[in-house]
Amino acid sequence: MRLPKAFQNTSLMVGAAISLAIILCAIFAPYVATHGVEQMDMRNRFALPTAQHLLGTDNFGRDLWSRMVFGARISLTIAIISVVCSAAIGTVVGLVAGYFGGWVDQLLMRITDIFLGFPAIVLALAIVAVLGPGVLNVSFAIIVVAWTEYARVVRSTTLVLREQNYVQAARALGASPIRIIFKEVLPNALGPIIVLASLGLGTAIISESALSFLGFGLPPPTPTWGWTLSYGTKFMRDAPWLSIISGATIMVTVLGFNLLGDGLRDVLDPRQLSRGGAKTK
Repeated sequence: MRLPKAFQNTSLMVGAAISLAIILCAIFAPYVATHGVEQMDMRNRFALPTAQHLLGTDNFGRDLWSRMVFGARISLTIAIISVVCSAAIGTVVGLVAGYFGGWVDQLLMRITDIFLGFPAIVLALAIVAVLGPGVLNVSFAIIVVAWTEYARVVRSTTLVLREQNYVQAARALGASPIRIIFKEVLPNALGPIIVLASLGLGTAIISESALSFLGFGLPPPTPTWGWTLSYGTKFMRDAPWLSIISGATIMVTVLGFNLLGDGLRDVLDPRQLSRGGAKTK
């Protein structure tokens, strides 16, 4: 029996497996962790990976595996909040700009261009520096720099969809613009949005890790991946695994979400919209 298209996509399956594993570790962190996140064992400082400490310990004898597991919860929380909010804001902006066109499109796209004109990491650093550290503040900083990509992609998709026959028919029957946008256009634009969101999770994790690495993320002793990576650079001679393991954790997690996004893009194929692949009525 022929497998569904999704199960034939290697990138999608590998990415889904990695992403699911990371998400489950974050959800069940208290059960997956082998030690308390702040539990110290000074007799085992800088211990190599063993059966007792799966990824070794840091300079305070804290179990690195447990800190990575709880760090996943923090990174994924920030990533999910920022992606959901960025997608919501960018989707609304893109739908309105693409559907109405004219001065509305020009105004919204110029605002988008203003945000795109700032280097993303610099703008995020400035926001966190003003607001201070914290999950919500870091999430807000990422949202400010991430919504523009959704706006531009959704606008391009909407420009194609608004010319489709079913949209023209709904307009001729007197449907309101709001109804057309959210009942006719949005359902057909979900493919690109889903792909962007899955890729955006990896980007958000990198952004959060970069802020923590530079000292603008959640303050220590919060076990964030970026802070562990930064702190580990001080002990590269004595315990190089501190930075290597935290960096590898970030890399594998981002790789998983990127593979998931690439697989979803292949399965959903947003290019169908330009070939008349959108739904018809």
